[in-house]
Amino acid sequence: MNPPATQGWQCGNRRIDIEATRPFLLGILNVTPDSFSDGGRYQRVDAAVKHGLKLCEEGDGVDVGGESTRPGAEAISSKEERERVIPVLQQIRKERYDAFLSVDTYKAEVAKAAFEEAGVDVVNDVSGGGGTRGCGIGSQV
Repeated sequence: MNPPATQGWQCGNRRIDIEATRPFLLGILNVTPDSFSDGGRYQRVDAAVKHGLKLCEEGDGVDVGGESTRPGAEAISSKEERERVIPVLQQIRKERYDAFLSVDTYKAEVAKAAFEEAGVDVVNDVSGGGGTRGCGIGSQV
């Protein structure tokens, strides 16, 4: 049996069509001082937004994370994580309304703020929903 040529992903009021003929690519934007992948180059909002817009142009969207999940990383408060990711997501959304935006968080407060304040399309929760489960956002997505 052949898979359908296009699969749909319903994100709130938005439908994302994922074609079987090519991958759906999200750029990764870490706005942390201790990022393993970029050495903390995108801590300033303007630098992060510029890079996030570039990633949107090169792929299908961007996943913005504000807390390192590498082994041994120090946990940060929801407040600090929000201060890192929300302004970046808001500015990318403002400059590129059609961008597919994801927030990388396992904290319900951050996920909810990303939906309500920045209009993200999806949450990338490394805990598999353990942190964001029950925060009321699942019914909105």
